[in-house]
Amino acid sequence: MASNPERRAALVDAGVEVLAREGARGLTFRAVDTEAGVPTGTASNYFTGRDDLLRQIDSRLHLRLAPDPEVLSALLTGPRDRTLVTALMHDLMARATRDRTGYLALLEMRLEATRRPELRASYTKSVRADLEYGMEFHRDAGLPGGDETVAVLYLAMLGLILEHLTLPGVLDGVLPGVSVPDGLVERIVATVVPEA
Repeated sequence: MASNPERRAALVDAGVEVLAREGARGLTFRAVDTEAGVPTGTASNYFTGRDDLLRQIDSRLHLRLAPDPEVLSALLTGPRDRTLVTALMHDLMARATRDRTGYLALLEMRLEATRRPELRASYTKSVRADLEYGMEFHRDAGLPGGDETVAVLYLAMLGLILEHLTLPGVLDGVLPGVSVPDGLVERIVATVVPEA
């Protein structure tokens, strides 16, 4: 296996692009090589197989879509209330919108996990770890609500992000006078998160 970390990262990012655009069936080493602009056969020197590439895409996406530590630090200077949760959810939506390709690749990973038991196990583990981290973060930050609040917020935001990135017209005007996605983020938080 080749060990150039920069080349590996570029190939993984190329894999994200291919996965988001073509779906899992289009994710071939040849397509990754083409997307990365490297000679044919390069990806096969960096990954043991498609499952290895998918696992590395999963890891990379969690890094790409993670909160910016500086933004998070700035947000956490405010009171631990519903307003802060709203700001955190706006940041989540902004990150998903900014890296639409990354988020669509995550959705493709979900679909592929339904067909591949070995991927389902590792992907379930990484997504569950993210959810558990969110619950722990919520508790440690002293935000209103408990684990149930975080779980329902997770499900509602996942649905909003899915619709906004894939079929945004579905939500237009669904609640008269409520903007998409920002107004819906605020409605979700107001509905799910108890006041302090």
